[in-house]
This record gives sequence, C-alpha cells and structure tokens, in this order.
Amino acid sequence: MARAGITEVEPADVGEHLGAIAEGDRLVTHFFECRLAGYRGWRWAVTVTRVPRSRHVTICETTLLPGPDALLAPSWLPWQERLQPGDLGVGDLLPTPPDDERLAPGYLLSDDPAVEETAWELGLGRVRVMSREGRTETAQRWYDGDHGPGAPISVAAPRTARCGTCGFYLPLSGALRQAFGVCGNLYAPDDGRVVSADHGCGAHSETLVETSEAPVDELPTVYDDSEVEAITVSRAPGSVESGEPPEPYGHG
Repeated sequence: MARAGITEVEPADVGEHLGAIAEGDRLVTHFFECRLAGYRGWRWAVTVTRVPRSRHVTICETTLLPGPDALLAPSWLPWQERLQPGDLGVGDLLPTPPDDERLAPGYLLSDDPAVEETAWELGLGRVRVMSREGRTETAQRWYDGDHGPGAPISVAAPRTARCGTCGFYLPLSGALRQAFGVCGNLYAPDDGRVVSADHGCGAHSETLVETSEAPVDELPTVYDDSEVEAITVSRAPGSVESGEPPEPYGHG
C-alpha cells in the first residue's frame, strides 16, 4: 500500500524498499529507492497510519527526501556573501548596505588626518568615508595579496629591491602612507597598482646595468713578415727609382 501511494512518478522510478521508521503510535514511514535521473541517493518516504482498533491503513503523505549519500545542491548564500573580487562587470550595479561597517558618515571625526581633510567641506564632501575597520581590512587584504611581500615576484626579487626605496614608488596619503603606495613604473608588472612598501620586483629603479671599468691591456702591433707578398711596381721615367734622366722642358 505504501508503494502504491507514490503516484507522482512511474512505478519503474520507485525502487527497492529501504526500511521503515516508527514515528509514533500506529504511525510509520516507509522508505523506497528513488530511480529518477539526477536524484542519486534520494529516497521516497511514505507515511502511513491507522486509527485504534482498526485494520484499515491510510496514507498520510508521500515525499522525496535526500538520503545520507544524496547529491545535494550547495547551501544557499546571500549574494553579498557569494560575490567575489572581479565579479562586477560593465554596466553592473553593486549597492552598498547602509550599515556597511567599512564606511562611516562623512561628518564624523576620523583618526586619519587625510580623511578628515576631505571628509566634509561645507556640506559638499563625501557622504561616507572609510572607517578604521574598513582601512584595516583593506590594508590586510592588500598586504596578504599578490602585491605584498609574500608574492612570488617579490620573494624572487633581490632583498634590496623593495618598493619603499624605489624611485617609481608613489606613497599613498593618510595612515596608509606608512605601508602602501602605487607603482609608477611602466615596465613593472604592478604598474598602476597599490603595493606594499616591502614588496619588490626586478624593475627597481636602482637596478643598474653593471659595466666593467677595468682598463683593457693594450698589446703592441705585431707584423708577420712571412705574410708579406712582393709586388713588382713600374717605374715612371725621371723618378728616383728609375735612374733615367727627365725629359727637358723647352720654351717652344
């Protein structure tokens, strides 16, 4: 009777009987294997009961439930928690919650002088600015990311090639100035990105080309007489070599 109560699918989609659980007095749930495609590990559950002193069994409900090894969809998460860096595309809008702890009202005093200078100017400044929590979270994310000291390119660079001593390093303002700046080297992989002061790469401004200034030994010129070839040269009349007198010049 329990098997016959599964009318949502074809009989072939109902498999073997997997067991039963007593839910209470005269209340039992029977489980059957589910053979529907895409529902691996799921099972049909049919709850039956009967009234006292009666042999007539009735079906309370049928449902499809996941078993211990069922294939389940990932747990649902709000979009704020699913969002990853780089997910925002062209034309997308990302609303900021009004209670975002990374932001603070612009009219509140800040512990960062740079924020305080631009926080609120005659009512025309920014409505909200980054809070201490927001700056701390940002600094930690930058420091632990691909532009901090632990990045592979930074580890492979010479120890002296640190961004804080590079001529292309543009320090940030405010409290973040102590640890971060922007790379301005066109040929560096971090050009236009925020880097930590102890980040580094091979494009450091003081990475100069090594040139050898040692004097080159000058050797005397040596002629190999064995390679000299004798050549017969014609003698012009009147020349010193010919021995013939020169032709006289007349006055016509």
